[in-house]
Amino acid sequence: MKYIIKAFVFASFIIVCIAAYLRTTDKPSKDAGHKVVLCIPVYGQSLALGEEAVRMTDFDSLRINHDGRIMTEFLDYGFGFSDDFIMHQRVKRLINYHNGSFELSIYSMAEELATRLGKDTLLCIFPGGRGLSSISLIRKGTPVYNKFLYEIRMAYERARARGWDFIVPAICWMQGESDIVDYTGYDYKQQLKQFGTDINQSVKAITRQTSDIPIVCYQSNVLTRAWRFDANSYEPVETRVAQGVVELIQEEPLFWASGPTYPYDIVNEKLHIDGIGQRHIGALDAIAVLRILRHGDKTYGLTPSSVAVEGNDITVGFRVAVPPLTVDTTIVSPVAHYGFSVITPAGRDILEDVIVGDTTVRLKCSQEPEACRVRYAVNGEKMKSGRLHGPRGNLRDSQGEGTRIRIAGKYYPLHNWCYQFDQAVTAGGESPAVAR
Repeated sequence: MKYIIKAFVFASFIIVCIAAYLRTTDKPSKDAGHKVVLCIPVYGQSLALGEEAVRMTDFDSLRINHDGRIMTEFLDYGFGFSDDFIMHQRVKRLINYHNGSFELSIYSMAEELATRLGKDTLLCIFPGGRGLSSISLIRKGTPVYNKFLYEIRMAYERARARGWDFIVPAICWMQGESDIVDYTGYDYKQQLKQFGTDINQSVKAITRQTSDIPIVCYQSNVLTRAWRFDANSYEPVETRVAQGVVELIQEEPLFWASGPTYPYDIVNEKLHIDGIGQRHIGALDAIAVLRILRHGDKTYGLTPSSVAVEGNDITVGFRVAVPPLTVDTTIVSPVAHYGFSVITPAGRDILEDVIVGDTTVRLKCSQEPEACRVRYAVNGEKMKSGRLHGPRGNLRDSQGEGTRIRIAGKYYPLHNWCYQFDQAVTAGGESPAVAR
Protein backbone atom coordinates (compact mmCIF):
# COMPACT_ATOMS: atom_id res chain seq x y z
CA MET A 1 0.00 0.00 0.00
CA LYS A 2 2.78 2.39 0.92
CA TYR A 3 4.31 1.90 -2.55
CA ILE A 4 1.01 2.80 -4.17
CA ILE A 5 0.83 5.95 -2.05
CA LYS A 6 4.42 6.88 -2.97
CA ALA A 7 3.69 6.29 -6.63
CA PHE A 8 0.54 8.42 -6.39
CA VAL A 9 2.44 11.25 -4.66
CA PHE A 10 5.23 11.06 -7.25
CA ALA A 11 2.75 11.06 -10.13
CA SER A 12 0.94 14.03 -8.58
CA PHE A 13 4.24 15.87 -8.25
CA ILE A 14 5.06 15.25 -11.92
CA ILE A 15 1.61 16.48 -12.98
CA VAL A 16 2.00 19.65 -10.91
CA CYS A 17 5.46 20.24 -12.39
CA ILE A 18 4.20 19.78 -15.93
CA ALA A 19 1.25 22.08 -15.26
CA ALA A 20 3.58 24.70 -13.83
CA TYR A 21 5.88 24.30 -16.81
CA LEU A 22 3.05 24.70 -19.28
CA ARG A 23 1.69 27.68 -17.40
CA THR A 24 5.01 29.55 -17.28
CA THR A 25 6.21 28.63 -20.76
CA ASP A 26 3.07 29.20 -22.81
CA LYS A 27 4.02 29.75 -26.45
CA PRO A 28 2.64 32.10 -29.09
CA SER A 29 0.23 30.52 -31.53
CA LYS A 30 1.85 29.07 -34.65
CA ASP A 31 -0.72 30.84 -36.78
CA ALA A 32 0.19 34.24 -35.32
CA GLY A 33 1.23 35.45 -38.77
CA HIS A 34 4.58 36.53 -40.08
CA LYS A 35 6.92 37.95 -37.44
CA VAL A 36 10.46 39.25 -37.19
CA VAL A 37 12.34 38.02 -34.14
CA LEU A 38 15.07 40.33 -32.83
CA CYS A 39 17.35 38.34 -30.53
CA ILE A 40 19.23 40.70 -28.17
CA PRO A 41 20.91 38.79 -25.32
CA VAL A 42 23.23 40.06 -22.61
CA TYR A 43 26.56 38.30 -22.11
CA GLY A 44 29.32 38.53 -19.52
CA GLN A 45 29.78 37.64 -15.89
CA SER A 46 27.71 38.15 -12.74
CA LEU A 47 26.29 41.57 -13.68
CA ALA A 48 25.01 40.09 -16.94
CA LEU A 49 23.20 37.51 -14.83
CA GLY A 50 21.86 40.19 -12.47
CA GLU A 51 23.35 38.63 -9.35
CA GLU A 52 22.15 40.29 -6.11
CA ALA A 53 19.85 42.64 -8.03
CA VAL A 54 16.43 42.10 -6.43
CA ARG A 55 13.97 41.41 -9.21
CA MET A 56 11.63 44.29 -9.97
CA THR A 57 10.14 42.92 -13.20
CA ASP A 58 6.91 40.97 -12.90
CA PHE A 59 7.08 38.21 -15.48
CA ASP A 60 3.33 38.06 -16.06
CA SER A 61 3.28 41.80 -16.71
CA LEU A 62 6.33 41.50 -18.95
CA ARG A 63 4.32 39.16 -21.15
CA ILE A 64 0.83 40.68 -20.89
CA ASN A 65 1.71 44.38 -21.10
CA HIS A 66 3.46 43.91 -24.42
CA ASP A 67 1.05 41.48 -26.09
CA GLY A 68 3.38 38.52 -25.68
CA ARG A 69 6.06 40.10 -27.90
CA ILE A 70 8.88 39.67 -25.36
CA MET A 71 10.10 36.08 -25.14
CA THR A 72 12.96 33.85 -24.02
CA GLU A 73 15.45 31.80 -26.00
CA PHE A 74 12.79 29.06 -26.06
CA LEU A 75 10.43 31.54 -27.74
CA ASP A 76 8.11 31.23 -24.78
CA TYR A 77 7.54 33.09 -21.51
CA GLY A 78 9.56 31.04 -19.03
CA PHE A 79 11.64 33.98 -17.82
CA GLY A 80 14.10 33.86 -14.95
CA PHE A 81 15.69 30.45 -15.34
CA SER A 82 19.45 30.46 -15.77
CA ASP A 83 22.24 28.02 -15.04
CA ASP A 84 25.75 27.16 -16.20
CA PHE A 85 24.42 23.93 -17.65
CA ILE A 86 21.56 23.74 -20.12
CA MET A 87 20.13 20.56 -18.55
CA HIS A 88 20.00 22.18 -15.11
CA GLN A 89 18.34 25.16 -16.73
CA ARG A 90 15.68 22.93 -18.28
CA VAL A 91 15.01 21.25 -14.93
CA LYS A 92 14.57 24.63 -13.25
CA ARG A 93 12.02 25.53 -15.90
CA LEU A 94 10.25 22.20 -15.44
CA ILE A 95 9.79 22.60 -11.68
CA ASN A 96 9.34 26.38 -11.85
CA TYR A 97 12.39 26.98 -9.63
CA HIS A 98 12.89 30.73 -9.45
CA ASN A 99 15.45 30.93 -6.67
CA GLY A 100 18.25 33.08 -8.06
CA SER A 101 16.00 34.89 -10.51
CA PHE A 102 17.36 38.42 -10.50
CA GLU A 103 16.65 41.71 -12.26
CA LEU A 104 18.31 41.76 -15.67
CA SER A 105 19.13 44.80 -17.79
CA ILE A 106 17.53 43.14 -20.81
CA TYR A 107 14.06 43.25 -19.21
CA SER A 108 13.88 47.04 -19.27
CA MET A 109 15.71 47.10 -22.61
CA ALA A 110 13.04 44.86 -24.16
CA GLU A 111 10.20 46.89 -22.62
CA GLU A 112 11.63 50.13 -23.98
CA LEU A 113 12.05 48.61 -27.45
CA ALA A 114 8.61 46.98 -27.46
CA THR A 115 6.97 50.40 -27.10
CA ARG A 116 8.87 51.73 -30.12
CA LEU A 117 8.79 48.82 -32.56
CA GLY A 118 5.94 47.49 -34.68
CA LYS A 119 3.52 44.79 -33.57
CA ASP A 120 5.05 42.29 -35.98
CA THR A 121 8.38 42.49 -34.13
CA LEU A 122 9.15 40.01 -31.36
CA LEU A 123 12.01 40.40 -28.89
CA CYS A 124 14.00 37.36 -27.79
CA ILE A 125 16.03 38.08 -24.64
CA PHE A 126 18.11 35.95 -22.29
CA PRO A 127 21.36 36.17 -20.29
CA GLY A 128 24.58 34.34 -21.09
CA GLY A 129 27.90 34.00 -19.34
CA ARG A 130 29.09 32.98 -15.90
CA GLY A 131 29.90 34.73 -12.64
CA LEU A 132 33.45 35.11 -11.30
CA SER A 133 34.87 34.70 -14.79
CA SER A 134 37.62 36.65 -16.49
CA ILE A 135 37.21 37.43 -20.16
CA SER A 136 39.47 34.48 -21.03
CA LEU A 137 36.97 32.07 -19.45
CA ILE A 138 34.02 33.16 -21.59
CA ARG A 139 35.71 33.64 -24.96
CA LYS A 140 35.39 31.47 -28.06
CA GLY A 141 35.81 27.75 -27.45
CA THR A 142 34.85 27.78 -23.78
CA PRO A 143 31.80 25.90 -22.47
CA VAL A 144 30.18 29.22 -21.56
CA TYR A 145 30.58 30.56 -25.10
CA ASN A 146 29.31 27.30 -26.60
CA LYS A 147 26.20 27.32 -24.39
CA PHE A 148 25.50 30.90 -25.47
CA LEU A 149 25.68 29.86 -29.13
CA TYR A 150 23.47 26.83 -28.43
CA GLU A 151 20.76 29.11 -27.05
CA ILE A 152 20.96 31.46 -30.01
CA ARG A 153 20.75 28.49 -32.36
CA MET A 154 17.77 27.07 -30.47
CA ALA A 155 15.91 30.38 -30.72
CA TYR A 156 16.78 30.66 -34.41
CA GLU A 157 15.56 27.15 -35.24
CA ARG A 158 12.29 27.63 -33.36
CA ALA A 159 11.65 30.92 -35.12
CA ARG A 160 12.37 29.47 -38.54
CA ALA A 161 10.12 26.48 -37.80
CA ARG A 162 7.29 28.99 -37.36
CA GLY A 163 8.14 30.72 -40.61
CA TRP A 164 9.48 33.81 -38.83
CA ASP A 165 12.54 35.87 -39.71
CA PHE A 166 15.32 35.94 -37.12
CA ILE A 167 18.24 38.31 -36.62
CA VAL A 168 20.68 39.22 -33.85
CA PRO A 169 21.01 43.01 -34.20
CA ALA A 170 23.23 43.49 -31.13
CA ILE A 171 24.66 41.84 -28.03
CA CYS A 172 24.88 43.65 -24.70
CA TRP A 173 28.20 43.25 -22.85
CA MET A 174 28.57 43.23 -19.05
CA GLN A 175 31.94 41.85 -17.96
CA GLY A 176 35.21 43.08 -16.50
CA GLU A 177 35.04 42.86 -12.71
CA SER A 178 37.19 39.73 -12.48
CA ASP A 179 39.84 41.13 -14.81
CA ILE A 180 40.12 44.20 -12.58
CA VAL A 181 40.10 42.73 -9.09
CA ASP A 182 41.94 39.47 -9.85
CA TYR A 183 44.82 41.04 -11.78
CA THR A 184 44.49 38.58 -14.65
CA GLY A 185 47.04 40.50 -16.71
CA TYR A 186 45.26 40.02 -20.03
CA ASP A 187 45.25 42.68 -22.73
CA TYR A 188 41.57 43.38 -22.11
CA LYS A 189 41.12 45.65 -25.10
CA GLN A 190 42.55 43.04 -27.46
CA GLN A 191 40.55 40.24 -25.87
CA LEU A 192 37.26 42.14 -26.09
CA LYS A 193 37.97 43.18 -29.66
CA GLN A 194 38.63 39.52 -30.52
CA PHE A 195 35.38 38.52 -28.83
CA GLY A 196 33.55 40.97 -31.09
CA THR A 197 35.13 39.37 -34.15
CA ASP A 198 34.51 35.81 -32.95
CA ILE A 199 30.91 36.27 -31.88
CA ASN A 200 30.08 37.92 -35.19
CA GLN A 201 31.50 34.97 -37.12
CA SER A 202 29.83 32.42 -34.84
CA VAL A 203 26.37 33.99 -34.85
CA LYS A 204 26.37 34.78 -38.56
CA ALA A 205 27.13 31.12 -39.23
CA ILE A 206 23.90 30.29 -37.39
CA THR A 207 21.53 33.02 -38.58
CA ARG A 208 23.02 33.57 -42.07
CA GLN A 209 22.63 37.29 -41.55
CA THR A 210 24.99 39.65 -43.36
CA SER A 211 24.58 42.61 -41.02
CA ASP A 212 27.22 43.06 -38.33
CA ILE A 213 26.39 42.53 -34.67
CA PRO A 214 27.51 45.51 -32.56
CA ILE A 215 28.58 44.97 -28.96
CA VAL A 216 26.82 47.47 -26.66
CA CYS A 217 29.23 48.01 -23.76
CA TYR A 218 28.62 49.04 -20.20
CA GLN A 219 31.68 49.83 -18.06
CA SER A 220 32.71 48.26 -14.77
CA ASN A 221 34.04 50.71 -12.15
CA VAL A 222 35.31 48.55 -9.28
CA LEU A 223 38.90 49.82 -9.07
CA THR A 224 38.98 50.10 -5.29
CA ARG A 225 38.03 46.43 -4.93
CA ALA A 226 41.50 45.64 -6.32
CA TRP A 227 43.78 45.39 -3.32
CA ARG A 228 46.84 47.07 -4.87
CA PHE A 229 44.96 50.06 -6.29
CA ASP A 230 46.55 53.48 -5.76
CA ALA A 231 44.75 56.45 -7.33
CA ASN A 232 48.02 58.40 -7.70
CA SER A 233 50.01 55.59 -9.28
CA TYR A 234 51.27 56.80 -12.66
CA GLU A 235 50.25 53.68 -14.57
CA PRO A 236 47.77 51.66 -12.49
CA VAL A 237 46.98 48.36 -14.17
CA GLU A 238 43.49 48.47 -12.65
CA THR A 239 42.35 51.17 -15.11
CA ARG A 240 43.18 49.14 -18.21
CA VAL A 241 39.84 47.33 -18.40
CA ALA A 242 37.79 50.53 -18.24
CA GLN A 243 40.16 52.35 -20.60
CA GLY A 244 40.08 49.45 -23.03
CA VAL A 245 36.29 49.74 -23.26
CA VAL A 246 36.53 53.49 -23.90
CA GLU A 247 39.11 53.02 -26.64
CA LEU A 248 37.08 50.35 -28.40
CA ILE A 249 34.00 52.59 -28.35
CA GLN A 250 36.08 55.43 -29.79
CA GLU A 251 38.01 53.43 -32.38
CA GLU A 252 35.92 50.47 -33.52
CA PRO A 253 32.58 50.68 -35.39
CA LEU A 254 31.53 47.39 -33.80
CA PHE A 255 31.54 48.73 -30.22
CA TRP A 256 28.78 51.01 -28.95
CA ALA A 257 28.17 52.59 -25.55
CA SER A 258 25.52 52.21 -22.89
CA GLY A 259 27.03 53.59 -19.68
CA PRO A 260 29.25 53.15 -16.60
CA THR A 261 28.03 51.60 -13.34
CA TYR A 262 29.24 54.15 -10.79
CA PRO A 263 26.09 56.39 -10.91
CA TYR A 264 24.05 53.58 -9.34
CA ASP A 265 23.75 51.91 -5.97
CA ILE A 266 25.94 48.85 -5.56
CA VAL A 267 24.68 46.05 -3.33
CA ASN A 268 26.61 46.39 -0.06
CA GLU A 269 28.91 48.77 -1.99
CA LYS A 270 30.82 45.77 -3.37
CA LEU A 271 30.40 44.59 -6.99
CA HIS A 272 26.83 44.28 -8.25
CA ILE A 273 24.52 47.12 -9.24
CA ASP A 274 21.02 46.88 -7.81
CA GLY A 275 17.76 46.39 -9.69
CA ILE A 276 17.30 50.11 -10.34
CA GLY A 277 20.79 50.30 -11.83
CA GLN A 278 20.09 47.26 -14.00
CA ARG A 279 16.99 48.95 -15.38
CA HIS A 280 18.95 52.12 -16.12
CA ILE A 281 21.60 50.20 -18.06
CA GLY A 282 18.85 48.37 -19.94
CA ALA A 283 17.23 51.64 -20.98
CA LEU A 284 20.59 52.94 -22.24
CA ASP A 285 21.05 49.66 -24.13
CA ALA A 286 17.66 50.24 -25.74
CA ILE A 287 18.72 53.65 -27.05
CA ALA A 288 21.78 52.09 -28.68
CA VAL A 289 19.86 49.12 -30.13
CA LEU A 290 17.14 51.35 -31.56
CA ARG A 291 19.77 53.40 -33.38
CA ILE A 292 21.37 50.23 -34.66
CA LEU A 293 18.03 49.04 -36.02
CA ARG A 294 17.31 52.38 -37.64
CA HIS A 295 20.85 52.92 -38.92
CA GLY A 296 21.23 56.00 -36.77
CA ASP A 297 24.28 57.65 -35.27
CA LYS A 298 26.48 55.50 -33.10
CA THR A 299 26.15 55.88 -29.33
CA TYR A 300 29.46 56.92 -27.80
CA GLY A 301 28.05 57.62 -24.36
CA LEU A 302 29.86 60.47 -22.68
CA THR A 303 33.49 59.80 -23.59
CA PRO A 304 36.56 61.98 -24.23
CA SER A 305 37.33 62.81 -27.84
CA SER A 306 40.44 65.04 -27.57
CA VAL A 307 43.02 66.34 -25.12
CA ALA A 308 44.77 69.68 -25.74
CA VAL A 309 47.46 71.33 -23.62
CA GLU A 310 48.08 75.07 -23.37
CA GLY A 311 50.48 76.25 -20.70
CA ASN A 312 49.33 74.82 -17.39
CA ASP A 313 45.85 74.02 -18.70
CA ILE A 314 44.42 70.88 -20.25
CA THR A 315 41.22 71.04 -22.29
CA VAL A 316 39.37 67.75 -22.66
CA GLY A 317 36.83 67.63 -25.46
CA PHE A 318 33.91 65.23 -25.13
CA ARG A 319 31.39 63.51 -27.32
CA VAL A 320 28.20 64.83 -25.74
CA ALA A 321 24.95 63.25 -26.86
CA VAL A 322 22.79 65.99 -25.31
CA PRO A 323 24.68 69.18 -24.31
CA PRO A 324 25.42 70.90 -22.11
CA LEU A 325 27.74 69.04 -19.79
CA THR A 326 26.55 69.25 -16.20
CA VAL A 327 28.10 68.79 -12.77
CA ASP A 328 25.74 66.67 -10.68
CA THR A 329 26.52 66.20 -6.98
CA THR A 330 23.02 65.02 -6.11
CA ILE A 331 22.76 61.67 -7.88
CA VAL A 332 26.47 60.97 -7.40
CA SER A 333 27.99 62.17 -4.14
CA PRO A 334 30.55 64.98 -4.45
CA VAL A 335 34.15 63.99 -5.09
CA ALA A 336 37.28 66.13 -5.37
CA HIS A 337 37.49 68.06 -8.65
CA TYR A 338 34.30 66.33 -9.81
CA GLY A 339 36.31 63.14 -10.30
CA PHE A 340 39.16 64.52 -12.41
CA SER A 341 42.87 64.27 -11.62
CA VAL A 342 46.15 65.01 -13.40
CA ILE A 343 48.95 62.71 -12.28
CA THR A 344 52.66 63.37 -12.82
CA PRO A 345 55.23 60.62 -13.47
CA ALA A 346 56.21 61.07 -9.81
CA GLY A 347 52.70 60.15 -8.70
CA ARG A 348 51.46 63.60 -7.69
CA ASP A 349 48.08 65.15 -8.54
CA ILE A 350 48.69 68.69 -9.87
CA LEU A 351 45.06 69.56 -10.65
CA GLU A 352 43.87 72.76 -8.96
CA ASP A 353 40.58 73.70 -10.61
CA VAL A 354 37.98 72.38 -13.05
CA ILE A 355 35.90 74.53 -15.40
CA VAL A 356 33.03 72.78 -17.17
CA GLY A 357 31.73 74.09 -20.51
CA ASP A 358 29.00 72.84 -22.82
CA THR A 359 31.15 70.15 -24.46
CA THR A 360 34.61 70.65 -22.92
CA VAL A 361 36.26 70.56 -19.51
CA ARG A 362 39.25 72.77 -18.72
CA LEU A 363 41.65 71.41 -16.10
CA LYS A 364 43.84 74.08 -14.50
CA CYS A 365 47.05 72.64 -13.11
CA SER A 366 49.72 73.99 -10.75
CA GLN A 367 52.46 73.38 -13.36
CA GLU A 368 52.84 72.33 -16.98
CA PRO A 369 51.32 68.84 -17.30
CA GLU A 370 54.22 67.44 -19.33
CA ALA A 371 54.09 63.63 -19.58
CA CYS A 372 51.15 63.57 -17.18
CA ARG A 373 48.02 61.46 -17.25
CA VAL A 374 44.53 62.97 -17.07
CA ARG A 375 41.95 60.81 -15.36
CA TYR A 376 38.31 60.67 -14.46
CA ALA A 377 36.65 58.52 -11.77
CA VAL A 378 39.98 57.02 -10.72
CA ASN A 379 39.45 57.52 -6.99
CA GLY A 380 37.21 56.24 -4.20
CA GLU A 381 37.32 54.63 -0.78
CA LYS A 382 39.12 51.34 -0.41
CA MET A 383 36.96 48.26 -1.11
CA LYS A 384 33.83 50.33 -1.88
CA SER A 385 31.95 50.81 -5.14
CA GLY A 386 29.03 52.90 -6.34
CA ARG A 387 27.71 56.42 -6.39
CA LEU A 388 28.31 57.24 -2.72
CA HIS A 389 31.86 56.19 -1.88
CA GLY A 390 33.33 54.27 -4.81
CA PRO A 391 35.36 55.37 -7.84
CA ARG A 392 33.13 58.02 -9.37
CA GLY A 393 32.73 61.45 -10.92
CA ASN A 394 30.06 64.13 -11.11
CA LEU A 395 30.07 64.78 -14.88
CA ARG A 396 27.05 63.96 -17.04
CA ASP A 397 25.20 65.29 -20.06
CA SER A 398 21.63 66.65 -20.11
CA GLN A 399 19.84 63.75 -21.78
CA GLY A 400 17.80 63.11 -18.65
CA GLU A 401 16.14 66.51 -18.93
CA GLY A 402 13.96 65.08 -21.69
CA THR A 403 14.39 61.32 -21.39
CA ARG A 404 13.27 59.41 -18.33
CA ILE A 405 12.68 55.83 -17.26
CA ARG A 406 9.84 54.72 -15.02
CA ILE A 407 10.86 52.28 -12.30
CA ALA A 408 8.43 51.01 -9.67
CA GLY A 409 6.12 53.98 -10.22
CA LYS A 410 8.87 56.59 -10.05
CA TYR A 411 10.49 58.47 -12.93
CA TYR A 412 14.29 58.69 -13.13
CA PRO A 413 16.29 60.91 -15.51
CA LEU A 414 18.23 58.89 -18.07
CA HIS A 415 21.49 60.83 -18.31
CA ASN A 416 24.71 59.79 -19.99
CA TRP A 417 27.38 59.77 -17.29
CA CYS A 418 31.02 60.16 -18.23
CA TYR A 419 32.90 56.90 -18.71
CA GLN A 420 35.88 56.37 -16.43
CA PHE A 421 39.13 57.02 -18.30
CA ASP A 422 42.91 57.25 -17.86
CA GLN A 423 44.46 59.28 -20.70
CA ALA A 424 48.06 60.13 -21.51
CA VAL A 425 48.75 63.83 -22.07
CA THR A 426 50.96 65.02 -24.91
CA ALA A 427 52.47 68.29 -23.75
CA GLY A 428 52.49 71.25 -26.10
CA GLY A 429 49.77 70.09 -28.44
CA GLU A 430 46.61 68.12 -29.06
CA SER A 431 46.25 64.38 -28.84
CA PRO A 432 43.38 62.00 -29.54
CA ALA A 433 41.68 60.85 -26.40
CA VAL A 434 42.39 57.22 -27.15
CA ALA A 435 46.17 57.59 -27.19
CA ARG A 436 48.08 55.48 -24.66
